[in-house]
Amino acid sequence: MMRPSFEDSPLTRSEYISALVHFYRGELSRSNDWRARLDTTTNWSIISVMGLLSFSFSGDNRSHGSIVLGIFITLQFLIIEARRYRFFDVWRNRVRMIEENFYGPILTRDLSSPTSHWGNLVAGDLLRPRFKITFLQAFRARLKRNYWFLFAVLLVAWLVKTHPLGATEIAPWIESMGITPIPGWLIMSVVFGTNLVLLAILVLAPRVEPPELAYWTTGSPFSHNADL
Repeated sequence: MMRPSFEDSPLTRSEYISALVHFYRGELSRSNDWRARLDTTTNWSIISVMGLLSFSFSGDNRSHGSIVLGIFITLQFLIIEARRYRFFDVWRNRVRMIEENFYGPILTRDLSSPTSHWGNLVAGDLLRPRFKITFLQAFRARLKRNYWFLFAVLLVAWLVKTHPLGATEIAPWIESMGITPIPGWLIMSVVFGTNLVLLAILVLAPRVEPPELAYWTTGSPFSHNADL
């Protein structure tokens, strides 16, 4: 006896809606999971920075090396978060596609979807999933969103920690930046070089902004006062 081929039977309207609702719930759950992972990485980077700064400034004899270490630990967290953001963006795009083209038309009683053949686009993404943004774009997005402030705090704290009391010339300051046996000029070059590269990425790297960002910046249609 031949087994029935369910693919040969067309879906009813209720079956289609039910399948799409369950699919949406699954994709929304995945999106939330990856969003939580982003928050976890950010929280750990903040905790690490605060802990290392507290240790460094807890006594005059504490080395500024802990702050330098904090810069590179924060950089590692940023790299991890950029990778996670690329995965989050995949699920976010699918969720937004369904919200805009399925739930939106239902709520407005206008069954014409903004994006034609959006179902084929989602199906194609399921059959051949791919990232929507590059790693550099994700890196810049997370740097702009959270991490630039952490790097700025670390840089200022490092400059304050290494500045000799009463010094009026730059030479003693550079010398105090050394960490035995590494000379001060090399440490200074690495720290400033790292921050300059981050600044260049922040300014020059391609931006990634979701299309719906314009709707959120012009005020909510549910509010009587757009300034709230």
